[in-house]
Amino acid sequence: MTTTQTPDTLRRILDYSSRADPYPLYAELRETPVARQEDGSFVISTYREISDILHNPHLSSDTRNLSCPTEEMQAEGTPAFINLDPPEHDRLRRLAMRHFGPPHTPGLVTGMEGALTTAVGHLIDDFAGKERIDVVDDFAYPFPVAVICHLLGVPREDEPRFHRWVDDLINSIDYNPKTDPKEKLDKGVQARKDLRQYLGGLLEQRHGHPGDDLLSRLANDDGPDGRMTDEEIVATANLLLIAGHETTVNLITNGMLTLLRHPHVLQRLCEEPDLVVPLVEELLRYEPPVHIIPWRAAYSDITVAGTTIPKGAQIMLMLASGSRDPNRFHDPDRFDPDRRDNQHLGFGSGIHLCFGGPLARREAQIALGQLVRHLDRPRLVADPPPYRRSPVLRGPIHLYVEQGAA
Repeated sequence: MTTTQTPDTLRRILDYSSRADPYPLYAELRETPVARQEDGSFVISTYREISDILHNPHLSSDTRNLSCPTEEMQAEGTPAFINLDPPEHDRLRRLAMRHFGPPHTPGLVTGMEGALTTAVGHLIDDFAGKERIDVVDDFAYPFPVAVICHLLGVPREDEPRFHRWVDDLINSIDYNPKTDPKEKLDKGVQARKDLRQYLGGLLEQRHGHPGDDLLSRLANDDGPDGRMTDEEIVATANLLLIAGHETTVNLITNGMLTLLRHPHVLQRLCEEPDLVVPLVEELLRYEPPVHIIPWRAAYSDITVAGTTIPKGAQIMLMLASGSRDPNRFHDPDRFDPDRRDNQHLGFGSGIHLCFGGPLARREAQIALGQLVRHLDRPRLVADPPPYRRSPVLRGPIHLYVEQGAA
């Protein structure tokens, strides 16, 4: 089967000019479900093929199995479990899950409901008397950051430092040596080192001093799988700090933007609070926070939709495209919180299904449910709003909303 596709579609998707609405380009991309690019990499854009490959045991998440790992990958150091394969992945994920969710700590998320609701309420109280707010800076960013800092045991006053590091790291994910300045990559590599050094310093303080935070628990845990090394704990904390707030910020912001574009649904949510549960699931399909898994590799030659992908080739999975695939979802470009059988790819699938998905869901449900009931006749200031640079973690960098009398 001929799978070579001109690079123009992917190039336009990655270009910032398409950030506000990449979905027509995803439709174009799906015409060739498995497309070989000029550099020998493969782009997979349809639901069935993405889902199949995420469950394929011959697929690797380990950069060491790529034929040509990037400079940033080589500089990563000890990888987080999301970038490892079984059995290392399974062991580290089990160790982390002992303190983050079922089966060992099944009440973690539900036990935080009161604190989550209170945190949202305090942020909303600050809107009083304001005619204009920035949903990102005033709400969607400080809320999940406070949550993940509390869980990990990261001092809240240090947030400005790791905010800068996370921004540089995220900006470097889609580094293209042909078009981007080397400074973009260098900042990402340095941010990764600085963040890990910072977390390592916090970890040193936790040894021999058990506490309720996740860093303390990991540092002092001797479960059936043994104990993580310090390098493994830092890599896990690094992952949770980034993924624990960056994706949730986008989910909440994309959610509010979508509701303001669909005022009848916003009104329904005000009147039907329980609608927020299926609504967040539809948001994860319709406007997900993660659009692309930038790379995977194959242990050996694999065949996907009749196309042979050679061992070591880079594979890019277009999750947001798969969740808009008309062969899987009826009328996929319509936002429908009543949608049934909504098995989206918003949190991925397979063994790397998003570790913090249950927490992110509940944060978004509480945040959006409270926000729509307390804003007074909210209106978008600009549509589309300005977007973040990254096509991987896609969301507005600001979302200005006016409220009160028009």
